[in-house]
Amino acid sequence: MNEKPTTSPSSPSDFIPFTRPSFDEATIAAVAAVMQSGWVTSGPKVAEFEAELSRYFGGRPVRCFANGTATMKIALQIAGIGTGDEVITTPLSWVATANVILSVGAKPVFVDIDPRTRNLDLKLIAAAITPRTRAIMPVYLAGLPVDMDELYAIAKTHHLRVIEDAAQAFGSHWDGKRIGSIGDLVSFSFQANKNLTTVEGGCLVLNNASETALAEKLRLQGLTRHGPDGMDVDVLGGKDNLTDINAVIGIHQLKNLPAFQARRVAIAKLYFELLKAGLKIASLQDFALQLPPENFTDSNWHLFQVLLPLQQLQVERSQIMTALKALGIGTGVHYPIITNFSLYRKFGYLPYTTPVAEVIGRSILTLPLFPAMSDADVKRVCSAFLLVLQQHRQASA
Repeated sequence: MNEKPTTSPSSPSDFIPFTRPSFDEATIAAVAAVMQSGWVTSGPKVAEFEAELSRYFGGRPVRCFANGTATMKIALQIAGIGTGDEVITTPLSWVATANVILSVGAKPVFVDIDPRTRNLDLKLIAAAITPRTRAIMPVYLAGLPVDMDELYAIAKTHHLRVIEDAAQAFGSHWDGKRIGSIGDLVSFSFQANKNLTTVEGGCLVLNNASETALAEKLRLQGLTRHGPDGMDVDVLGGKDNLTDINAVIGIHQLKNLPAFQARRVAIAKLYFELLKAGLKIASLQDFALQLPPENFTDSNWHLFQVLLPLQQLQVERSQIMTALKALGIGTGVHYPIITNFSLYRKFGYLPYTTPVAEVIGRSILTLPLFPAMSDADVKRVCSAFLLVLQQHRQASA
C-alpha cells in the first residue's frame, strides 16, 4: 500500500457495488428451459432443489419458500410460538428477524451483542429468560455463527427451542459441521445478495416428518390434497411457495458454491492484508478502525464489515459512504439497530438498553465482497477507503 493512497472518480461502468450475484450461461439456459417447459411455479425443480439441499445438510428434511422471512415465521409457527410468548434475539439484524416474532403475536426480547463477533452475546441470555420465554433466535451476522455448543447447552438447560436465523450463513461451519446439518430449526435466505441466491427465496431445515408436513401446509394456504380432486385446509397458511424458476437457479448456484466460497475467502484474506498494511501509514497510525473477526474456518464471508471509529472522524458514516460512492465504490449498512426504528420505539424499545449494539449499529460499514471481484478491485476499494479515512480524520485524533 502506498504511503498516500490515491484514487480518482470513476465512470459508472467502473462502479464496484457492495455485492453482485454471479450467474453463468448454464444457469441462464436452465431458466430458459423451465420457462419453455410451461411449468414455472412450484413443481419438479423445487422438489429437485429440496432433495439436493437435504443431501447438502446430511439428509435432514428441507423445504423451500418464497423468501427467508417466510422461513422464519413458519419456523416460529412450527415451534408453537404465539401470543404472549417471548423470543430472545439480537437487535443487530435485518428487521425481519424481529418482525416475524411480532407477526405471530410473540414479543422480541433483545439481548446485547458481543463487541467482537457482533453476534448475540450468549453470556447475557440467562438473565433475559422469563417464564414466558419459548425460544432463542440467534443471527449469524456476515455468516459467522455463534458458539453452537454454548447456544444449545443454554437451550437444553431452559427447555427452549432454537430457531437459527442463518440467512447469511449458507456454507458456514461450526466445529467442522455445516450450519444446517446440526441444530434445531435452521432458516436460510436465498435473496439476491446471499452467497447462494435464487434471486428471492429461502429454505428451512427441519427435524422430522411431522414438522415437514406442517411446513408444507403453512407455505400454501394450509392445503392438503387427497387423490386427484380432494382438498382440505385445517390450519391457516399463507402464499409462500418457491417457483421452479427460482429453484433451477438455486440448483446451479449449489454446483458453483465451492468456487464462490473459495473466492470469497481469498478476497477476505486480501482485505486483511491490504487494510492492515494501510493502517500502518503515518496519517492513520493509532486509527481505531476495527476489522471483522479473522475467521476462515467457520465463516462463509458473506460480508466484509468494518467498524468506523466515529470519534476519530470529522463526519458521520453517511458522508464516508457518499465520498466512497463518488470514487466508484459502493458500500452498505448491515444493520442499523432494530430498536431505533419508529415501530419498535412505539412498543417501548430503546436503543440504549443494548449499548454495544447501539454503537455498532451506528458505525458498521459493509465493503464490497462478491466472487466476481478481481484482486485489482479489492486493491481499489482499499485505496479509496483509506484515502477517504485520511481526508476525514480529525486533526487531533
